[in-house]
Amino acid sequence: MSHLARSYVKFLNQAKASNLGQVRHMSGADHGDGWKLWKKIFFAGAIPVIILSHVNAFGMSDGSEHVPPPFIPYDHLRIRTKGFPWGDGNHSLIHNAHMNSLPDGYEETEH
Repeated sequence: MSHLARSYVKFLNQAKASNLGQVRHMSGADHGDGWKLWKKIFFAGAIPVIILSHVNAFGMSDGSEHVPPPFIPYDHLRIRTKGFPWGDGNHSLIHNAHMNSLPDGYEETEH
């Protein structure tokens, strides 16, 4: 056991002596202008992607997402055994009259 401890101490001393003259080169030391590359990538890549995504989401809309789906009165959906503790008890807390139906159908709203 003492031989193992002596060999380990000898190994550590050799490792310290061999690394004293070496200097670690970090990746950021040689690339002082790396931020310029990322600035170009941002303006040439990210900004056009953001603009095209915005046009796709809002500019090319056909309006079909504003039409509620047809109401089908399934027996297992919209069961109210106890009313909600706010309002008339039939509307959920985040109820949207245009997209969320009540147990008897959609609310009639004028747009």
